[in-house]
Amino acid sequence: MSTAGRKEMQGIAVSPGIIIGKARVVDRSRVKIMYQYLIGEDQVSREVERFRQAVDAAEEQMVALKDRIAESVKEGGVILDSHLMILHDSMLSDSTVKRILNERINAEWALKKSEEEIRRIFDRIDDEYISGRIHDVENVAERILRNLSGQEHNGLGEINDRVIIVAHELSPADTSELNTGKVMGFVTDAGGRTSHTAIIAQALEIPAVVGLESITDAVEDRDLLIVDGNTGRVIINPDDDAIIQYQEKQLQYEKYRADIARESRLPAETLDGRPVVLRGNIEFLEEVAAVREYGGEGVGLYRTEFQYLGAKERPSEEDLFEDYREVTELAAPYPVYIRTLDLGGDKFATSVECSPETNPALGLRGIRLCLREPDMFRAQLRAILRASAYGEIRIMYPMISGVQEVLDSQAHLDEVKNDLDRKGEAYDPDVKVGIIVEVPSAVAVAELLARHVDFFSLGTNDLIQYSLAIDRVNETVAHMYQPFHPAILRMIRQVVDAARAADIGVTMCGEMAGDPLCIPILLGMGFNELSVNARGIPFAKKMIRSVTMAQAETMYEAAMHMDTATEVRAYVQEQLKHLIPDLDGGTVNIEQ
Repeated sequence: MSTAGRKEMQGIAVSPGIIIGKARVVDRSRVKIMYQYLIGEDQVSREVERFRQAVDAAEEQMVALKDRIAESVKEGGVILDSHLMILHDSMLSDSTVKRILNERINAEWALKKSEEEIRRIFDRIDDEYISGRIHDVENVAERILRNLSGQEHNGLGEINDRVIIVAHELSPADTSELNTGKVMGFVTDAGGRTSHTAIIAQALEIPAVVGLESITDAVEDRDLLIVDGNTGRVIINPDDDAIIQYQEKQLQYEKYRADIARESRLPAETLDGRPVVLRGNIEFLEEVAAVREYGGEGVGLYRTEFQYLGAKERPSEEDLFEDYREVTELAAPYPVYIRTLDLGGDKFATSVECSPETNPALGLRGIRLCLREPDMFRAQLRAILRASAYGEIRIMYPMISGVQEVLDSQAHLDEVKNDLDRKGEAYDPDVKVGIIVEVPSAVAVAELLARHVDFFSLGTNDLIQYSLAIDRVNETVAHMYQPFHPAILRMIRQVVDAARAADIGVTMCGEMAGDPLCIPILLGMGFNELSVNARGIPFAKKMIRSVTMAQAETMYEAAMHMDTATEVRAYVQEQLKHLIPDLDGGTVNIEQ
């Protein structure tokens, strides 16, 4: 054990829980390319074949791993499917072959250059989730490189001690293989809140903290660690007082989880009986089961980009229809809110041709891209409408900035309806249509937009980012991303007021809906429907069942008279500290 004194580090909490245990430092350093060399014309075909054999071997390894983990970690299987797509994507595979052929360089060098080109593209992305997918590309490239170099990739499934894994970074494959009966949790230098590794950690329900930058330098094998997956705090070689303090926090948090589990099947209503509808945000079909398991009343946001990301060809209308139909049937009798394609030229979708953009966040994305690509848009609308014959579907258009975009989108929808009528195909002619309010201009004209749609859904992730000019992925300004900023609270209220005046529905599907500190404010503002991460549903329900509407309205009114986000957060923390563990040390994020 290290003789170093106590040290405390702060990272990003991605999977909740508190653990105390011994460290196991694992080497997950990347393969170093020892040789970069030119090859002769007579060696080109052999080098291409060597690369293709490494790709084939990587595919066999991933399929075998997927088969081993499919039953225990469904999310892992879905993520490995996406890795298989990346493996054969033209941006990685075909471009590497072309570099070997055209530049006459060895396969390792060609693969590295292809990976670097993809990284340059992803570096321009302003969407945290999509930009985080570069790690998936790196993981796939790493596996191919190991096959090219003949290096074995030792899995973590053989660890049989009760330990906390410490690594520079863990791939989704690494995380999927963890023996959760032995591995208590993990901490890493790299990684982000939306990484696939984080998603699997949540699925395994083991505490995890990422983005610690230098934890592998600070920790030695067998060092004692305290990992707080609620706040992102990691303590190395804690003293006795810290151990006792965190043992008490463990007990408090486990009691909190037990209370939530007991109440998960109870109705989502305030202490004085005000009902609130809780739905789940999903990306994959398989997540519908989790929404139902955790007591969600349908899907409040179905992100539909996955079938396009990394695909060589656009998914067919039939592929989309089968997916939407199955989601709808699984969610019945509750509704599914399907967001039409929110994709841009900056995102990893080689089947959609877009020119490179200097500022993709303000470029051709969301509804703008759909209107620019009407064939693609109509194919998706047809698939959605056909699926509406099997259950309740609601359509949401993303990135709407004004009324004209709604009118143009509705014109396409009407055309698709007419086409289905001519063909005699079944669909719900009264399917509800709404917009995701996530652009400041949409807030400014909310009363005009309300005349043309059936509901609003607040997408607070982008709304906050655009309104405050904050890049959430930029670590130098990410701390300024403040949902309690008075401007944000006033914008949300303006949207709610416009919806009420027009007598249309209003819900929220952004991360703010899953923040326990925000929920009472949102209730007081008038929200009676929220959509959060599936595993956040019981936590949201617990908060809703812990306050009265009078308390929520009082907190909302008080917050609206405060000048800064810091003031609002401190006030809400004080009001709720008896309800949420560890509010003094940081917020338990139920969206985990």
